[in-house]
Amino acid sequence: MPRQLGELEDAVMTRVWQWNRPVTVREVLEDLQQERSIAYTTVMTVMDNLHQKGWVRREVEGRAYRYTAVSTRAAYSAALMNEAWSKSDNPAAALVAFFGMMSPEQREALQAAVRIVQGDEAADGGTTPER
Repeated sequence: MPRQLGELEDAVMTRVWQWNRPVTVREVLEDLQQERSIAYTTVMTVMDNLHQKGWVRREVEGRAYRYTAVSTRAAYSAALMNEAWSKSDNPAAALVAFFGMMSPEQREALQAAVRIVQGDEAADGGTTPER
């Protein structure tokens, strides 16, 4: 399980996920600078760290790297939720509490997700491996 991203790591990864294409340090820097004062070397270090941690892959293009996300924001969020849930001494109670915190829109999204998973299991005769 990957650990939770730090604030700046999350800001960088949000852009990489949203843009959904290979990005350069310069592109991320220019976008971040619309919100905060930040140095090129800081963004470069964060992106290098994200590469070392396995969040992004990179390819050389000229004198720069282009970075691409290794997984999706949804997969990252799911891993965080799974990690938190697995640490509970009472998983059912944790889920009930979590559902109680959800907005009506979030509950609708959850119900849609359950229908999708149940549809997958019905489509393959119930042989879908446990997730």
